[in-house]
Amino acid sequence: MNVIMDLCVVPIGVGLSVSKYVAACHKIITQAKLESQLHAYGTNIEGDWDAVFDVVKKCHEKVHDMGAPRITTTIKVGTRVDKEQTMADKIASVKEKL
Repeated sequence: MNVIMDLCVVPIGVGLSVSKYVAACHKIITQAKLESQLHAYGTNIEGDWDAVFDVVKKCHEKVHDMGAPRITTTIKVGTRVDKEQTMADKIASVKEKL
């Protein structure tokens, strides 16, 4: 099953800046060859359910390995079975209505 996820991984106990942790997670997503879009408060990811959730696990492992003693993660997940839809399709649909 294909999924579109909005992922926000927040390390706790590492200070105010978290950009190096975001960059590390982005590398994991890229290496998994998943379509993604970085935004100001997270990353949209699309792909096979298991592949996307595997990336979440790898991000947690990496961020802990980087020294974060604690992580809080927000995940929003959408699936469709009536048709195939990508992140680009969803954005184009809204833009055409603007």
